[in-house]
Amino acid sequence: MQGNTPFRPAHGARIAAAAAVIVSTLSFSGPAAAQAFPDHPVKLIVTFTPGGAADVTARIFGEKLAELWKQPVVVENRAGAGGSIGAEAVVRAPADGYTLLLATNTHIINQVVYPNLTFDFTKDFVPLGLVTSSPMMLVTNPSALPATTTREFVDLLKANPGKYAIASCNVASPHHFGLEMMKHATGIKALHVPYRGCTPAVADVLAGHVPAAAVSAPAAIAFTKTGRLRALALFSKDPSASAAGVPTFREAGVPALKDFSLDNYYGFMAPPRTPPAIASKLEADIRQVAAMPDVTKRLNDAGLDMLVMPSGPMMQLIRSDFEKYGVAAKEANIQAE
Repeated sequence: MQGNTPFRPAHGARIAAAAAVIVSTLSFSGPAAAQAFPDHPVKLIVTFTPGGAADVTARIFGEKLAELWKQPVVVENRAGAGGSIGAEAVVRAPADGYTLLLATNTHIINQVVYPNLTFDFTKDFVPLGLVTSSPMMLVTNPSALPATTTREFVDLLKANPGKYAIASCNVASPHHFGLEMMKHATGIKALHVPYRGCTPAVADVLAGHVPAAAVSAPAAIAFTKTGRLRALALFSKDPSASAAGVPTFREAGVPALKDFSLDNYYGFMAPPRTPPAIASKLEADIRQVAAMPDVTKRLNDAGLDMLVMPSGPMMQLIRSDFEKYGVAAKEANIQAE
């Protein structure tokens, strides 16, 4: 009987065997899995309509990543609710690296103005790094507003509180927040006129219906070069290659703006719990694409600047801007439509 009894390992031996299987599985799902990634198409969700800065960034990077991976990168435009619909789709996607978000600071604004989101943009995603920025600028109609510098602009509006209006590209947009933060810093008072997009805002400044606007540089730069609009300053921390010669607010000689900056930026994020090895490979490959000279040229030609930032500093910037936007929303009573 003894010889026919099946062998059963001792309890400790069974635990050791199970542990060996787990270790083997984890090893395979780490560096080995990352080395094989990706082995089928990757989806990149853009939460805005085609043609804008986010979409251009996604398509240029998607094309180059597809060449690098030898796998298709499918750009899917999923607009709605200021970008929250597409962002939620990524939060709920499998944590395998095959669904990515083209993230922008508009998603930070959503976190501020939409109190009932089902996710937290500042905590729930796995950051993969920033890659581009679309500079915002303050422009004026020279015939409607005589100031030729930011200092003259601030002095003029301080001397005439409430007399002048300033447009932005939309309510609760980065342009709106940047404008309100600039107004608060300098103590000027001006009526905010929101538009549904930068193009109509620029058109009304050109027509003289509103004397000034905070808009994305690509929408206005051609008119500043011909003199139909005057570019006073950039909201960004650093000067822009795509808006050469336009000073930043920090460089404008206004003491209240010496530390002022707000960048309109774009980067990549993955769903929660994406394995670290996969996230590291994604970030490294995205940075490899960002270093390609032809990518920089194509983006500059489209009015975008490179803003390459690793995942750690990216999240520091996002959380810092979340605090800035929260203060601006409270002070200016900014709410989503």
